[in-house]
Amino acid sequence: MKELNITATPIERAIAVSVGRKGSDRVMALDHLDELAFLAETCGAEVIAKMYQELEKPSGATAIGKGKVTEIKELIEENNVTLVIFDDDLTPVQVRNLEKELEVKILDRSGLILDIFASRARSAEAKTQVELAQLQYLLPRLTRLWTHLSKQLGGIGTKGPGETQIETDRRLVRDRIDLLKDKLRTIATQRHEQRKSRANMVKFALVGYTNAGKSTLMNALTNSGVYERSIVCYS
Repeated sequence: MKELNITATPIERAIAVSVGRKGSDRVMALDHLDELAFLAETCGAEVIAKMYQELEKPSGATAIGKGKVTEIKELIEENNVTLVIFDDDLTPVQVRNLEKELEVKILDRSGLILDIFASRARSAEAKTQVELAQLQYLLPRLTRLWTHLSKQLGGIGTKGPGETQIETDRRLVRDRIDLLKDKLRTIATQRHEQRKSRANMVKFALVGYTNAGKSTLMNALTNSGVYERSIVCYS
């Protein structure tokens, strides 16, 4: 059965956006915005602009002000932008409103990080966990720009009578979530049996910041052959 892997197009033209409250640390906010742009580029996007706006309170409808929405829309039209990424988490309502106004895909930092994990995951368990997290993140945010998932799902389910495309997609996503949860329960059972057989073995864990050299140390200690690469969230 084909797995649904919801990731950005390999090369997307993107705008990175950050919203700060008036009186907050502007330098820190701009640092976070730079980091967001770096994460987007890690996913293969080309960030053509970074935008920052200070507000008394972020808009409940679109997070940013109406003037900034118009400014971003002009940039989108002038530069063939296909993706706008926000540094802060957006509500499903904000995502829907922004996609309606800007007519491009909208992601927030959480969605972007999930995309990075999806592109880096290699074990069956990791891929399943990331796909489940992606779908749970996506479900309340499904809009017309995210429809037609059935083609990617390899024919899981069929369109019911009187359903709109979005309703169909939501049902397909819920079905896929249930399937992935069952798969993870099976993996957990298998892992439990494996751990029982290794009960007397010494166990250790390596913890460190991203790109700190954990894989290099692991290989030096155990000759385990973990792939080493200077890229975030790879191993």
